[in-house]
Amino acid sequence: MADSSISFLLEKLTCLLQEEVNLQRGVREDVQYIKDELERHKAILKVADAVEDRDPELKAWVKRVRDIALDMEDAIDEFNLRLVDQQGQNLFGLKTLKARHRIASEIQGIKSKVEIISQGRPNLSGIGSSSSQRLSKRLDSQDDALLLEEADLVGIDKPKKQLGDLLFNEEPGRAVIPICGMGGLGKTTLAKQVYDDPKVKKRFRIHAWVNVSQSFKLEELLKDLVQQLHNVIGKPAPEAVGQMKSDKLKEVIKNLLQQSRYLIVLDDVWHVRVWDSVKLALPNNNRGSRVMLTTRKKDIALHSCAELGKDFNLEFLPEEEAWSLFCRKTFQGNSCPYHLEEVCRKILKMCGGLPLAIVAIGGALATRSRANIEEWQMVCKSFGSEIEGNDKLEDMKKVLFLSFNELPYYLKSCLLYLSIFPEFHAIEHMRLVRLWISEGFVNGEDGKTLEEVADSYLKELLNRSLLQVVAKTSDGRMKTCRMHDLIREVINLKTKDQNFATIAKEHDINWPDKVRRLSIMNTLNNVVRQNRITFQLRSLLMFSLSDSLEHFSINALCPNGFKLLRVLDVQDAPLEVFPAEIVNLYLLKYLSLKNTKVKNIPGSIKKLQQLETLDLKHSHVTELPVEIVELQRLRHLLVYRYEIESYAYFHSRHGFKVAAPIGNMQSLQKLCFIEADKGSKELMIELGKLTQLRRLGIRKMRREDGAALCSSIEKMVNLRSLSITAIDEDEIIDLHNISKPPPYLQQLYLSGRLEKFPQWISSLKNLVRVFLKWSRLKEDPLVHLQDLPNLRHLEFLQVYVGERLHFKGGFPSLKVLGLDDLGGVKSMIVEEGAMPGLKKLIIQRCDSFKHVPIGIEHLTKLKTIEFFDMPEEFITTLHPNSGEEYWRVQHVPVVYSTYWRDGGWDVYSLETLGERESDSSRGTAMRSLEVRTLWKLETLDLKHSHVTELPVEIVELQRLRHLLVYRHEIESYAYFHSRQGFKVAAPIGNMQSLQKLCFIESDKGSKELMIELGKLTQLRRLGIRKMRREDGAALCSSIEKMVNLRSLSITAIDVDEIIDLHNISKPPPYLQQLYLSGCWISSLKNLVRVFLKWSRLKEDPLVHLQDLPNLRHLEFLQIYVGERLHFKDGFASLKVLGLDDLGGVKSMIVEEGAMPGLKKLISQRCDSFKHVPIGIEHLTKLKTIEFFDMPEEFIATLHPNSGEEYWRVQHVPVVYSTYWRDTFIK
Repeated sequence: MADSSISFLLEKLTCLLQEEVNLQRGVREDVQYIKDELERHKAILKVADAVEDRDPELKAWVKRVRDIALDMEDAIDEFNLRLVDQQGQNLFGLKTLKARHRIASEIQGIKSKVEIISQGRPNLSGIGSSSSQRLSKRLDSQDDALLLEEADLVGIDKPKKQLGDLLFNEEPGRAVIPICGMGGLGKTTLAKQVYDDPKVKKRFRIHAWVNVSQSFKLEELLKDLVQQLHNVIGKPAPEAVGQMKSDKLKEVIKNLLQQSRYLIVLDDVWHVRVWDSVKLALPNNNRGSRVMLTTRKKDIALHSCAELGKDFNLEFLPEEEAWSLFCRKTFQGNSCPYHLEEVCRKILKMCGGLPLAIVAIGGALATRSRANIEEWQMVCKSFGSEIEGNDKLEDMKKVLFLSFNELPYYLKSCLLYLSIFPEFHAIEHMRLVRLWISEGFVNGEDGKTLEEVADSYLKELLNRSLLQVVAKTSDGRMKTCRMHDLIREVINLKTKDQNFATIAKEHDINWPDKVRRLSIMNTLNNVVRQNRITFQLRSLLMFSLSDSLEHFSINALCPNGFKLLRVLDVQDAPLEVFPAEIVNLYLLKYLSLKNTKVKNIPGSIKKLQQLETLDLKHSHVTELPVEIVELQRLRHLLVYRYEIESYAYFHSRHGFKVAAPIGNMQSLQKLCFIEADKGSKELMIELGKLTQLRRLGIRKMRREDGAALCSSIEKMVNLRSLSITAIDEDEIIDLHNISKPPPYLQQLYLSGRLEKFPQWISSLKNLVRVFLKWSRLKEDPLVHLQDLPNLRHLEFLQVYVGERLHFKGGFPSLKVLGLDDLGGVKSMIVEEGAMPGLKKLIIQRCDSFKHVPIGIEHLTKLKTIEFFDMPEEFITTLHPNSGEEYWRVQHVPVVYSTYWRDGGWDVYSLETLGERESDSSRGTAMRSLEVRTLWKLETLDLKHSHVTELPVEIVELQRLRHLLVYRHEIESYAYFHSRQGFKVAAPIGNMQSLQKLCFIESDKGSKELMIELGKLTQLRRLGIRKMRREDGAALCSSIEKMVNLRSLSITAIDVDEIIDLHNISKPPPYLQQLYLSGCWISSLKNLVRVFLKWSRLKEDPLVHLQDLPNLRHLEFLQIYVGERLHFKDGFASLKVLGLDDLGGVKSMIVEEGAMPGLKKLISQRCDSFKHVPIGIEHLTKLKTIEFFDMPEEFIATLHPNSGEEYWRVQHVPVVYSTYWRDTFIK
C-alpha cells in the first residue's frame, strides 16, 4: 500500500516541477532529489507490500517511507494553498518572503528524512523477485487449503452435481468451464472434488491438474503439463522437455491430446494471457474434451468460455448450510449449546457465507470455553481485532489479502476508501466515483473523462470479486454496491494500519497522530469533545448523525480550521444553515449537502475555485447566487428535490433558478435540474456553450423556447441523459428542429405535450431508457420506438389518445415496460415476436382496459406483472379459478395487484384475489417485496401479509414514515406468540423519518438493534417482539431518546423471559399506550392504555398504576403471582379493565371510590376466582361485564334466581358469559 502513497506523490511532484512557479533557489533541486529517491524506493515497495507483515524491520521502514510521502503531500498542498490569493485571482504567485522561506524549510526537512531512509534502505535480495514468486505460490495454494480436509464439505453436493453435468453433457467440442468467485469460496475444493471423482477419471482417461498462481511462468506451466500427461499415459517424458521453448511444448501437448478425450484443470488463473497462451496447446478435437479453470476474476471466466462453454459462478453458502459447517468446525459436529447460539449466529453472519472464513473462524473458536459466554461475545464485538490478533486466522487473512496485494496502486486506494462508509451501507455508484476523483485517486486517460476512468476502476473491483452489486437500475447499470462483510473487516485492518482513514463511532475512536480522512458515524459531539482532529485533514464525511446541527461549526471540530480539506460530505445531516466557514476551504473539491434542510447558498461560494462537485439534491435550495458561474472547475451541479402528493404528480420535482450566464461554466458534465420559466430563451442559448455536458435536466420549459433549445442540444455531442419537463402538463414541448441529435444519448425523459413524435428519436441507436409522460400524442408512438436496438426500459404516462396500443414487432432488448394512465386506450395487443426479452410489465390506472393485453402469453421471458390501481372488474378476470383471462398470465411467476389507499399501498398476490377484503391486505400470500426502487415511499403497510423479513435495502427508503409489518396467528385468543413481526439485517437507525415501526423482531443481533432504535427520534409508535433480558439496558437508553413516542409495545422472546426496563430515568413524556412492565411507569402522566402480559410480578402492580390520571384502558394477563388484587383507590379515568388468567389470584377487592368511571369489566380464565369481585357494587357506571371461560361454579353464583352473588351485579345492564367451545349469553 506504501507504493500507492508514493505513486500519488510522484505525480504531484512531477506537476510541481513542471509548473512555472517561482521556487526559491535550491528548492527545485531538493524537490527533484526527493522525487528521484522515491522513484528508487518505489520498486522495493512493490515487493514489500506482499512481505512486510513477515519482517518487522521492513514494516517499520515502509511506514517511515509512507509517513514521509504523506508529509511531502502536506507540504505541497500547503504550498498550493499559499499560492491561492484570498480572492482566488492568482493561483500561482508567491506573495511573501516569509511564505517562501517556510516552504523551503519544510522541503529541506523532508529531504533530510529521505536521505536517512535511503541510507537505511533494506536489502531485499533474499526476498526479491524469485522469493516473492515463491511466496505468491504458497499463498495461492492456500486459497482453499483450509477446506481440502473437508471431504464432506457441506453445501458442495449441489454445485458438484451441476459441474459434473457440464462435464458429462453431449457437447462434442472442447468446452471450457470456468469456476468464478471471490477468494475463500471453495473454488479449488469444488474443482478438486469433481476432478478426483472416479466417474470423471473414467470418462476422461487423459487428465491433468495445473496450479497456475499469480506469478506463473508459461514455460514452467507447460513443462508441468507435459510431465503430468506422460505420467497418465504411463510413458516417460522426453529428456529434451527441460530445454524446450513454449512453442515446442505446446506442440508436444497438442500431439498428446489430439486423439483423446481429455480434462485439464487450470487452478487459480489471475491473467487473461494464461488462457490465451495455454489454449493453443489444447486441441478442439470434437471428442467431448473439457477444460476447467478457477479464477477470482469475472473477465477471465467470460473470456475463457466465449468460444464454447459455460461460466460457473460459485455462490456463498446459504444460512443453514453455513450454520451446519460452522457447528461442525466449532463444536466437532455437535449442536451449538443453546446459550451460545445467538452470539454464534452473529459471528457466522460476519463470515458472510464464505466457507474459508467459516472453517477458519470455527476452528479458532473450537478451543474457547463454552461456559464463558462473555469471551464469545467479545469475539463478536471485536471481530476485526480477532482477525488481526489470532494466529489461527493468519492463513485466512493472507488468502483475502492476496487479492488486495495484487491490485495496482490506484485500485488499492479506491478499495481502502470504501472503509469510510458504515457497515451495511449501500454505496451509491456515482457518489463513489465523484469522491474518488476529488481525492485524486483517478488518473487521466486520453479520450476518457475522469468519471469514465473511475467507472472502469469500479468495474475492475467488481470483476475481481472485491465488491458486490447491491442494486441495479432497470436498464442494467449498477446503482449501489458494498463490500463482503469479511473483505470489509480485512480492509479495515489495512485502513487502520496504513493510517488511510479514521473511523469515529460513538465510543470507539482510535486516533492516530495525524488524521487525514475522517468518517464520523452516529455522533458528532463525542468527536468535538475529544478535539483530536488535525489541520492535515483532507476529507470529512458524516453518516447517520443523531446530534442537532442547527448551529454546526466546522471550527468546533478543529479550531485551526481545515485549510487542506478537499472533501466535505454531510449528506443526511440534520443541518439547516449553510456553515459560513465552508467558503474559506480554498482547496475544497467536493461539497455535499444532500438531504439536509439548507435553504440558501451564499454568493461567497465563488471563493471555492477548486470545487468540482456541488451536490444539493433533496435539500431546500431553490435558487443559486449569480456568483456560482465563477466556479470554472465545477463538473457536477446537482440541485433538485421531490415533493410527492401522489405517485404520478406532474410538479413532483423541483429544480433551481439562477440569474447568471450559465454558459460560463464550461467544465460542467452534469446539470440537474435548472428551471427555465423566466428568461428562458437566453438560458437555452447559454446551455449550448456547455459542450461537455453528459447529463442535463430542465424544468418549466415553454414552447416558444424550443427552437433555441434544439440548437443548443445539437452542440452537446457528449450528452448521455436528457430530461425536459414543461411548465405544466398542457404546455407543448417543441423539439422538432433537431437534425443532429447527440449521438451517444442513452436516456431520454420528456414530460409535457408533444404535438407530434420527434422523428430524431428513432435514430438514437444507443438509447436504453425512454420515459414519455403527458405527451398525449395522436399517433401511435410504438412505430417510432420499436426498432431501437438497445432500448431496455420504456415508460408511458398519458402518452397516447388512441384506443389501442399495438406491439407489432421489434423492441428486441426491452426488459421493462411501464404503462400508466393511458386514458382512452381500451386494449393492448402483443404480436408474437414483439418484446421477446421482456421481464417486467407494469400497468397502472388504465381505467379503460377491459382485458389483459392480448398476446401477453407470447412473452415467455416475463417474470413479473404489477397492476397498480386497476379496475376491480379487470383484476377479477385474472382470478386463478374463475378468471377467463387467467390462462394468458399463468406462465408468469409473480403477478400482483396494488392499490393506493390512505397514503399507503395495499398489495395482493394473484392467488388470493378472490379472498381479499376491500380495505386491507389481510389474507394476502405475499411473502416478500422489492422495495429499493420505491425511494419516494412514505408508507409501507404490510399488516396481515405473510412478509416475515425485509431486505437490507429497506434502509435506503429515507422518506419512509410508516413501516407496518405484522400478522396474527391465532391458536387461542390468548396465545403468547400470536403476533408475528419482521426481521431486517440492516442498520434500521438510518431510517430517521420513521414515525411508526411495528413490529420488529429482535431475537438475533438484538443489542445492536436496540442501539439503532435510539436514532429514530421521530418515532410515535414502536413495537418490538422477541426481546431478551440482556438487551434491556440498551433499549432503555434508546427509549429515553424517543421524546415523541406515544405508543410502546414490547413482547419478550418467550413467556419466561424477563423484560428489564428499570433503567429508564426519563421516559417519553407523551407516551399514551404501553404494553409491558417496569417500575418507572407510574411517572407517565399521559398514559391512556397499559397492557401487561406474562409479567408474573411478585409485587402488586396496582400501587404503581392507580395514580395515572389519564389511564383509560388496563389489561392484565398472568400479571401477578400473589393471591389478591386490591383496588384501594385511584384509576380516576379508567373505562375498561381486562383480567385474564391471573393464576393463583383467588380474590379481587374494589374499595369505594376506586375506578369511579369504569364502564366495562372483562374477566377470563381466572380459575382460582371463587367469588365475583368484592365491592363491584360500588362501580355504579359499569355498563358491561364479560366473563370468558370462567369456572362454572363461579358463574352459578351469578344466576338471577339462585346465585348468592347476583345482588353485586344486578345494577349492570349487560352481563354475559362466553366459552371458547360454545357461547351462551345471560
